[in-house]
Amino acid sequence: MTIKLNQAALRHARQLIKDSQTAKDTRDDWSEHAPDADQENKFIEKNGYPEYGRWHLGEDPDKTPETKGRYSFPFGDFRRLHRCAILAVENRAAQNNYDDIAKAAKALLEDLDK
Repeated sequence: MTIKLNQAALRHARQLIKDSQTAKDTRDDWSEHAPDADQENKFIEKNGYPEYGRWHLGEDPDKTPETKGRYSFPFGDFRRLHRCAILAVENRAAQNNYDDIAKAAKALLEDLDK
């Protein structure tokens, strides 16, 4: 698995913070706030995989572009960036040695908490 930092998603996340399209929730809220499979499917059907990918800081370029499996480390609910999701991304990425994703998540948290 060669998950890399999704630069388009990072730009999107920064823009969401700049536009105050955020939820400053707490660490354990992501399990309740994360979109479920049905919500993801509806979003993809309406907006396509490129837009779906912009909500994930991780991307595996070895996987087919038109699949959910290509994208990982989600950070929002397709409307807002969630602080709890960024905390989860930072933690999971660091645990799995995806240092560039963990570093990006940490920078996003710093921007979000300003």
